[in-house]
Amino acid sequence: MLKGARCETAKCAMERQWRSMPPGMHAWRRRKSGDYAVRLREKQKVKRYYGVFDRQFMEYFHKAERSKTNTGDALLSLLERRLDNVVWKLGFAPSTKASRVTVAHGHIYVNGRRLNRPGYQVNQGDRITVKPSERSQKFIRAALGDGGPTVQPWLQLDAQRLEGSVTALPTREDVQIPVEEQLIIEMCSR
Repeated sequence: MLKGARCETAKCAMERQWRSMPPGMHAWRRRKSGDYAVRLREKQKVKRYYGVFDRQFMEYFHKAERSKTNTGDALLSLLERRLDNVVWKLGFAPSTKASRVTVAHGHIYVNGRRLNRPGYQVNQGDRITVKPSERSQKFIRAALGDGGPTVQPWLQLDAQRLEGSVTALPTREDVQIPVEEQLIIEMCSR
C-alpha cells in the first residue's frame, strides 16, 4: 500500500533477482568454500572460543592424539579442562577473557595452591577456591550475581563458600559449542 508506482513494474528494487547476491561489483566471482577453508574455519572457531594460539592448540592436539580414546573427544576434553574455562563455567568471571585475567592475577587457588596459569589442566577431584582476600572475594561475588550460574554436570559449585570442584572429566556432550571435531582432526593430521 505504501509502495510507489515503480514497484508495480519489473524495475522494482525490492523484487530484483540480484538482491539475493552479496554486495560488491564482483559478487558473481564468489564461490563455495573449499574443503580446506571449511576445516580451517572449524579449527579457528575452537581456537577463538578457548582463547589459545596455534602453537598451544597443536600441543593439545598432539596430547589428544597420544590418548587411547577418540582423538576429537580427547581434544575437546583437554580444552574444556583449562583452568580459565573452568573458572568461567563456575561463574567466577563474567566472560572467558575476564576469567583468563582473574586466573593470571592470582585470584584463584587450586587445591590450596595459588595458580596464575590460565592453561593449567584441572583433574577430577580438584578444588577451585578464591583467594582469601576481601578484594578477590568481592570481585567473585559480583560475578556470581544473585543465585549463581547453572553449572555443568561435571562441575560442582558452592556459591556461599566460593568454592568449586571437578567431580568428573568432561565428555563430548558437555562441550556446548557447535563444532565438527572430525574436520579439525583432518586439518591437524596433515
